[in-house]
Amino acid sequence: MRWRIAKFLILLILAWCTMTTLHEFGHIVSGWACGGTLQSVSLVPWSLPYSIFEPDPWPLFTLWGGPIVGSLLPVMLALIVRQPWSAFIAYFCLLSNGAYLATAWMTGDRYLDTTKLLDHGAPPLAIAAFCGLTISVGYLGFRRQCIYWLSPELDNDSTGSSCTASTTT
Repeated sequence: MRWRIAKFLILLILAWCTMTTLHEFGHIVSGWACGGTLQSVSLVPWSLPYSIFEPDPWPLFTLWGGPIVGSLLPVMLALIVRQPWSAFIAYFCLLSNGAYLATAWMTGDRYLDTTKLLDHGAPPLAIAAFCGLTISVGYLGFRRQCIYWLSPELDNDSTGSSCTASTTT
């Protein structure tokens, strides 16, 4: 049982680091792609990572890049890798990117992505659709992954080979 919980916690930490890094990586790549100049960046996963572009010719593109890349890249990688741990991380990234935008919307904090998206003209319906899709798919998949990774049957399988059926996305 201890090994099962330890594996789950390690996966959770890995998923958090992956999500924060890929979300911010999405902002950075999008900002550079539209001609922005990166002034400051922090990718430290134990605080909220950030990137500041000045000038940023297409701020909406830069802002959407974070949650879109942060959600889709882990899913694409999970489909390629097809390992149980990759599905866990992909569903976590979907859920957390959607939950982040929804929570930021509710708080109205001017430094968070949702407020900036709205300030730069993003349609509220687009944000709501993104949140609804990523939260619902992410929650259902992540819940299934949590049940799998915390199930007692995992203790009897030292190879991890019996869990490939639970990785379908």
